[in-house]
Amino acid sequence: MERTSRRTPLRFSTQMLLLQLGVVALVVLLSSAVHAWLSYDRLGREAENQALTLARTVASDPGVRAEVQSISALPAAPPAAELLAGPLMAAAEGARARTGALFVVITDETGIRLAHPDAERLGEKVSTDPSEALAGKEVTTRNTGTLGPSAGAKVPVFAPGSAAVVGEVSVGYSTETIGQSLARDIIPIALTAAGALIVGALASFLLRRRLQRLTLGLEPEEISTLVHDQVAVLQGVDDGVIGVSEDGRISVFNAAAQRLLGEPDLTGTSWAGAPVPARLKALTKADAAEGDAVELVAGGRVLVASARKALHGREDLGWVLMLRDRTELQQLTRQLDAVGTMSGALRAQRHEFANQLHTIAGFMGIGQHRQAREYVAGLVATGPLKFPVDQAGLLQDPYLQAFLGAKGVEADERGVTLRLGPETQVRGQVTEPQEVTTVLGNLVDNAVNAAVAGSSPERWVEVEILDEPGTGSDGGTLHIVVGDSGDGLPAAGTGADTAFAEGFTTSERPARTGAGQGLGLALARQLARRRGGDVRVLDQGSPGGPGAVFMATLPGATKPNERDNDA
Repeated sequence: MERTSRRTPLRFSTQMLLLQLGVVALVVLLSSAVHAWLSYDRLGREAENQALTLARTVASDPGVRAEVQSISALPAAPPAAELLAGPLMAAAEGARARTGALFVVITDETGIRLAHPDAERLGEKVSTDPSEALAGKEVTTRNTGTLGPSAGAKVPVFAPGSAAVVGEVSVGYSTETIGQSLARDIIPIALTAAGALIVGALASFLLRRRLQRLTLGLEPEEISTLVHDQVAVLQGVDDGVIGVSEDGRISVFNAAAQRLLGEPDLTGTSWAGAPVPARLKALTKADAAEGDAVELVAGGRVLVASARKALHGREDLGWVLMLRDRTELQQLTRQLDAVGTMSGALRAQRHEFANQLHTIAGFMGIGQHRQAREYVAGLVATGPLKFPVDQAGLLQDPYLQAFLGAKGVEADERGVTLRLGPETQVRGQVTEPQEVTTVLGNLVDNAVNAAVAGSSPERWVEVEILDEPGTGSDGGTLHIVVGDSGDGLPAAGTGADTAFAEGFTTSERPARTGAGQGLGLALARQLARRRGGDVRVLDQGSPGGPGAVFMATLPGATKPNERDNDA
């Protein structure tokens, strides 16, 4: 069976390391080659200049000029033996021995060698073209002659006292000597290149390690997938998500978190200085219990927040905080409580209505028609259903009547009398029932709790509601004042605003899960202030009663009654 093996592709960080090493090696090699070439060229030019200087010196010697002129005047060059023992050979060899040149050659005007290091070459024509020098020009050359490759110069020899060219002097230095000089210079170059290569390799390795640490060992494809998943998850959920990095910076602040907290995108800002509730920041402290959920008020909403540590292997990445909106659930819970209370009241009233019918039937059965009529007239005046709320007729809005009626029944079950104050007058209709329910319900609930916990033998809660008509298209303002017979706010508090702090409560009743105990006043104040109103303490009360008095102002919460508009 033929077995095929699939090679595992190199990791991106490894590819980057190899690429960087290749680039560093290429740059070092190219730099070294260019430097070596420039050094070789510089040494060649120095050899040419040195050869030119030596050639000028020999060509300008008076004895050499006279001897070359005398030989050039002869019909033929002297024999090689005579040239070898002549003064030109002595002058040329002396100059070559003093300077270390490869050769010093003297020729006549036809290019015949009159002096040469190799005696066998005397009397022969030179191997390189002497025409430029014999034409009166000085030239530098790099070529290969009978003695090997050389860098040299050629200078014309002028007749004494004349500008006539009678010969030329050719001087050359071996390029092998240049190569030896370059070899001596190349050692520091090679050491420098090797050092640069080692440093580059080390830097590339450190960069690879840092890249792996920053990307948590993930490949680019994996990072791209994570980014797409993160955007899809963070923007596709209704829960707020806040990420706090290990260095205390906000790394994630999705759109839901911005909406729930009422803040712009805080990504990149310091978590310690972020404009978020202090209870939310407390979840990320070192002594905080991981996973515990707390309720808080922010942006006019009741939020449930929890925080967990984010870990990747053993690496601490910071914190992830989750925010869930419980405002609608709180309102629904309050409405369900009111409906349940109303249902209980209706069941009680059904029994009372049945008893009333039996009473009327009894009067009619015994012939007491006048008493029956008086009894029916009394029922018509009070209505078939009677809530335990005094002066309920001062409220023309059916929503407020029903809501306070249900609260009155609930308070009556706890032994508290709910009554409307003499200044109550509401002629308009409520346009924001949910916010009015939240604010009024919280104030009444707190007042009932305070009355039950108070030391006064008479337990009561008094509510005064007054609507102020708006101007133009603006809605009317609803003013709510709630007092009770309790013992007032704690004297040990730091002030009236303490009651509006998150978690503040004077109730000794056990909190129901998700009920948001200790958040009611804070939520009521935020809702009122968001509408341009406020909730404040008018009187802190005193032990033994009367208790604290709260006032709420809700602009734009009512509109004129339709019957008033018709009038």
